[in-house]
Amino acid sequence: MPASIEKTAIVIVGPTASGKTLYSLSLAKKYSTSIVSADSRQCYRELNIGVAKPLPEELSAVRHYFINTHSIDDRVDTVVFEEEALRGASETLINSDHLIVTGGTGLYVKVFCEGIDEIPVADAATRMELMQLWKAEGVEGLQRMLSGVDPEFLQQTNEKNNRARLMRALEVKLASGRSILSFRQGTTRQRPFRIRKIGLNWPREVLYNRINKRVDQMMADGLLEEAKALYPHRHRKALQTVGYQELFDHFDGRYSLDEAVDKIRQHTRNYAKRQLTWFRKDPDIQWQRPEDGFLGA
Repeated sequence: MPASIEKTAIVIVGPTASGKTLYSLSLAKKYSTSIVSADSRQCYRELNIGVAKPLPEELSAVRHYFINTHSIDDRVDTVVFEEEALRGASETLINSDHLIVTGGTGLYVKVFCEGIDEIPVADAATRMELMQLWKAEGVEGLQRMLSGVDPEFLQQTNEKNNRARLMRALEVKLASGRSILSFRQGTTRQRPFRIRKIGLNWPREVLYNRINKRVDQMMADGLLEEAKALYPHRHRKALQTVGYQELFDHFDGRYSLDEAVDKIRQHTRNYAKRQLTWFRKDPDIQWQRPEDGFLGA
């Protein structure tokens, strides 16, 4: 189905703390439309302060998709996201000419814009076995297993220490007998709407200052208490997240509270750098500062 020239998805991307939420809310109100979240953590109901989720009044003011849709006990991946995001797009663009999509999870943005290859899903028993391997031996155990069944994946990936990526590669290999690399065809799917991508960014020193202030505000808003409540679930994939992991380490006695907060600032800055590296590879993104205002659709 060819893209409709009347319908446009405005995709707002950028590093954490760049102002995507407020910018997207202003656009959604301008066009009287909805927002699809392309954030891999804001979909979890139990996570709030630590994932910079929009405030309840902001969620009430504008219809949001893929926020508070799942529990940390649920399995959420790109397939689940694509289904929810396209449902939001379909429902919204019936009555509106614009849809706002925003988030800092680069893979989710790519999936929304280009689609995803159909990759086999492992059964629950296999996932449990791999989780037990990780708990017992860490990422080194996953790496050793992959080196025996899919060494090519380890040679080509630059995320050898990413537990989720390693487990997914093993799941696919064990479920299908094929490397996950063989399923990545890279075929772009045609969407029934135009896509315009806008990237928000600040000079590095300004962005880092915004990140540091955000972390301080999160702590003032109760991040420590939120992390304490989530500590019993610390091994869930959803909680392998900056902000929670450092406080979990504090609870375990590895860091003082001040050291843990400093680690959160540092790791958030590192994450922002990785986000920018991902998004800067996309030539279709038009970069601007949030203070410049929307330059038109």
